[in-house]
Amino acid sequence: MSFGNYLTIIEAAKILKIRPNSLQRLCRQGDIPATRLHNTWLLEKDELEIFAKTYNPKRGGKKKLLRR
Repeated sequence: MSFGNYLTIIEAAKILKIRPNSLQRLCRQGDIPATRLHNTWLLEKDELEIFAKTYNPKRGGKKKLLRR
């Protein structure tokens, strides 16, 4: 498994402009595809880009979520 195409929670949260805790919650709930490796969530760059196009980070905003 190559980690070159994956982002950590902190890197992905900066791209989405949300708090890392919020992104961890989305990963735990299965709202965004992510892989858990020990205590770290890893997100694929391509899937994050697709998610970012439809995600509204504002509270109460409508969002389209990806499910596996």
